[in-house]
Amino acid sequence: MLRSALLNVMIKAAQKAGRMLKRDFGEVERLQVSVKGPANFVTAADHRAEEIVREELERARPGYGFLGEEGGAREGSDKTHRWIVDPLDGTLNFLHSIPHFAISIALEREGTIIAGIVYNPANDELFTAERGKGAFLNDQRLRVASRKRLADAVVACALPHPSRGDAELTRNEHNAVQEKIAGLRRFGAASLDLAWVAAGRVDAYWERGLSPWDMAAGIALVREAGGYVTDLDDRDAMLATGGILAGNEAIHRDLLRVLKEAAKA
Repeated sequence: MLRSALLNVMIKAAQKAGRMLKRDFGEVERLQVSVKGPANFVTAADHRAEEIVREELERARPGYGFLGEEGGAREGSDKTHRWIVDPLDGTLNFLHSIPHFAISIALEREGTIIAGIVYNPANDELFTAERGKGAFLNDQRLRVASRKRLADAVVACALPHPSRGDAELTRNEHNAVQEKIAGLRRFGAASLDLAWVAAGRVDAYWERGLSPWDMAAGIALVREAGGYVTDLDDRDAMLATGGILAGNEAIHRDLLRVLKEAAKA
């Protein structure tokens, strides 16, 4: 497929960092590991991957701002554009040699996400989306699943650490949702959960307490695959609130109703 210059810049950065992550994958016992929070580890690979991505993006678009999980925010001379990057989403999976992790890169223009890619170097799956141009897995066009009934749906979710303040709420949501759907799944990488919604592998996904880099690229993927994405109050404020719900129109509507009822309870 013919990709734009913008997507090529993003893909080149992700693939370069991905080659490094793939070399380290499976040899995690050699990596220096520091604790960043309960059940939330950051490895030397995480920092190296972000630096690689940042350098590649800066070389191609030197004026753009940058928001990364490890390095935080860096302002650029161009105030209208900002990269939003998670260099290693699914760090715990990576540490345990589970091949479900990704590099996530999004581009925001004047507050709107206009492009996103999610790349899993373990299996070389590259999800890409650009506003108005559709979503793709490698060269295959993506569409969200067409199932209309919650009873037929497989839904991805979070399983927060007990130390988080919303753990009880999440358990209430799990109980309420499980009664309505075919299956609940927890994979451990938000960017890939959203990519899998875009690919129709799961029918929906919701989570609380996310950061912009966890979901920015995935939002672009789901929308360009014909899906609906909102926060858990049915607003377009995911990056601000940290909550997200994604699916097709029917599943999104019905799942939102279940989640709101669970929150009231």
